[in-house]
Amino acid sequence: MRSAAGRKVFRDFLRGEYSEENIMFWLACEELKRETDPDAVEEKARFIYEDYISILSPKEVSLDSRVREIVNRNMVEPTPHTFDEAQLQIYTLMHRDSYPRFVNSPLYKTLARLSSAEPPSAPPAATAHANSTPTAPAAPTAPGAPGAAGAAPAVPTPAASPAQPVAPAQAQAPNAQ
Repeated sequence: MRSAAGRKVFRDFLRGEYSEENIMFWLACEELKRETDPDAVEEKARFIYEDYISILSPKEVSLDSRVREIVNRNMVEPTPHTFDEAQLQIYTLMHRDSYPRFVNSPLYKTLARLSSAEPPSAPPAATAHANSTPTAPAAPTAPGAPGAAGAAPAVPTPAASPAQPVAPAQAQAPNAQ
């Protein structure tokens, strides 16, 4: 997601679908990946876990048991990549489920018509890390929502230019800035 405006429109759409926690989790993971201070990494990881992974959280994201177990193991010693598997799973969910509905929504169609642009294309597959740890690509240089820079409306699309490879499913998580 390249623009703040695009992320906001997509987030508003997700809020209407009662799935805003997905993009909030994804953005929190992106912020964690930029953290270099080990103490701050641990603090942010615990915050993310409590807000989005814990079964007690009202903002819990939907993860399968395999990914939930990986996150639980990673939380023993949190790193900036503690939630990579979970982030990838939530990105995939948004890409396959919420995003197509968003692109077909009256809001998106109005924005696309106003900017006279076509909906952005799907993201390219990324290659796997040597250690098979998935990572989302680094934030793109253009601020804003996913989609083609300049041509598409400032709304998010799961498309993004990968700066770092992503593993296991050969998919990539959206970029945020």
